[in-house]
Amino acid sequence: MRLFAPLIGRRARLRWLHLIIGGALLMPYFLVGTVLVSMAGGGAGLFSSVPAQLAAFACALPMVAVSGFFPLVRPLSVAAARSLCGVPPALLADGPARTRQARVRTTAWFTLHLGLGGIVSGITLALTPFALAVAGLPFSAALRESWLAAGSGVLVEPWALALAPVAGLAMLVAMALVAAGAGELLARRVPVLLGPTPEDRLAAAERRAAELAVRNRLARELHDSVGHALSAVTLQAGAARRVLDRDPEFVRRALTAIEETTRRTVGELDAVVGLLRRDEEPGSGEPGDEGTAYGPGLDALDGLLARCGVPVAYEREGDPGDRRVVVPVVSREAYRIVQEGLSNVLRHGGGSTPTARLLIAVRERELEIVMENPPGERPAVVRPGGGRGLRGIAERAALLGGRSEAGPYEGTDGSTWRLAVRLPLTGRPEERS
Repeated sequence: MRLFAPLIGRRARLRWLHLIIGGALLMPYFLVGTVLVSMAGGGAGLFSSVPAQLAAFACALPMVAVSGFFPLVRPLSVAAARSLCGVPPALLADGPARTRQARVRTTAWFTLHLGLGGIVSGITLALTPFALAVAGLPFSAALRESWLAAGSGVLVEPWALALAPVAGLAMLVAMALVAAGAGELLARRVPVLLGPTPEDRLAAAERRAAELAVRNRLARELHDSVGHALSAVTLQAGAARRVLDRDPEFVRRALTAIEETTRRTVGELDAVVGLLRRDEEPGSGEPGDEGTAYGPGLDALDGLLARCGVPVAYEREGDPGDRRVVVPVVSREAYRIVQEGLSNVLRHGGGSTPTARLLIAVRERELEIVMENPPGERPAVVRPGGGRGLRGIAERAALLGGRSEAGPYEGTDGSTWRLAVRLPLTGRPEERS
């Protein structure tokens, strides 16, 4: 059976079916071709005239080629080829053909598929009954009489009857060879004609980049929101534990702050998870706008500072909460940057009760954020290998066309740990000078 697998194996049968489908798709074009040949004066005995049928076939192929330029031809052809030709899916393009090069390749494939399919279908429909009839001549008197009546007396001669089964089997094998060869030809042409063009590869790379950008954004949201909440809750719970027997009122306030922090964080977590379940394509809309619907902005900053668990000396210049001046996407990213800065103070700030100093200034074209651990405390340190928080801040700033700096800073009041971020008020890098 292995010897005949290339002719009658599963892959060969599927490719044969693929060719039969091509022949079926060719039939409407072939019928139009027969009408054209008939109008040209070849109507007499059209279906019994091989030259007339070849002429109709020749008229059908240009119409097939024109149909191949429709964009949806490629996804349909790719689906059929992927299922029936045994070609790895990675070698085939996805989506409609939208560029000229892709459409030319698609129409070449469509014409080749339907042309070969029409030939193989014709051979299959005509040769199969003929070969079976020849093979059955020695075993059926009715067949021999019908052949005699048709004037084919030579096929009922004794020597012809002896060779008839072999001849019939040889015709079937030849037909299988033709079908297998045509199927192999199509399979070899699939990656060339239905494979991705350079434009398709570029579009796929852009889609992957957009998906990664969305995943990174969601990862930052989870890190900043949940990480800050856990740091604040840990600090408040630790402080409450230390004064549990001495200051019940402080413990009640700490538990209330923990409750408020966790409730707010669960809401933000639900919103981020909801984004993961949305069916919208990544990258739709303006860059960064996808988060403004659920993320708090600088107008909610007072609440964050009140419940963060860190005493903050807050100064501001201008009105950072005015969304007519600071666009929503910048306001939201600035809020997350401040939140992550406070989380760093909670994790790494020196002293038993970390404190911070925060400045938010609305400049002519930029929003400036400066956060410092005040003098007298041990400068904040980054975990070995670097944490994700500062990297997330840098990514947020870079996406908006801004910049960030973080590290030890020698100011007039001594050594501090300083985080400085500048974001364009428009949230669009191209509008910055």
